[in-house]
Amino acid sequence: MTLWSWLAAVVLFLQLPIPLYWFVVHPLVKFWRGHPKAAYFIGVLCSWPPVTAAMVVFRRALFHPGWPHAAALASGLALIVLEGWIFWRVQRDLGGARLVGKTELSGGGEVARSGIYARIRHPRYTGSFLAILGACLLAGTRLLWMVALAWAMLTRVAIALEERELRARFGETYEEYCRRVPRFVPLGGKHRKT
Repeated sequence: MTLWSWLAAVVLFLQLPIPLYWFVVHPLVKFWRGHPKAAYFIGVLCSWPPVTAAMVVFRRALFHPGWPHAAALASGLALIVLEGWIFWRVQRDLGGARLVGKTELSGGGEVARSGIYARIRHPRYTGSFLAILGACLLAGTRLLWMVALAWAMLTRVAIALEERELRARFGETYEEYCRRVPRFVPLGGKHRKT
């Protein structure tokens, strides 16, 4: 594997398991609130090891053995750097505890509406998608592009589960936020009016 394939593999290792983790947490959030440590353990166990194993088994089919075209290399690196900036903003705005779902498991918290969350409802998923696209540009084969598409579809379902839980927890406050702030892409640089 080339340097770029290794970079793509690291990005995928960090990003691909995220919706799988939330598939474990969100549907059973009321149960997990009584067992938060078990939620983290089971969530991680059900997401990162299977993704890692699949990446190892299918590495030759996932990662292109050659060097990417200069435009693909530049674009892929730019998308990965952009994801890093988005992650930094999310971490700065939420803090680590909220980033890993502590508020979901405690049942508390409030709707995040400041910082990057004032412009986009799901910046972590947007950033993850950008990083996965970057990895595809760096080292992607057709199979890796199909994995990225499958990830996007799984993520849509994970987001639906997350938003259902947020609506149940925050009611009209979250509904108003959804009407005002787009899900994935800040539109025109301005908030939507309610």
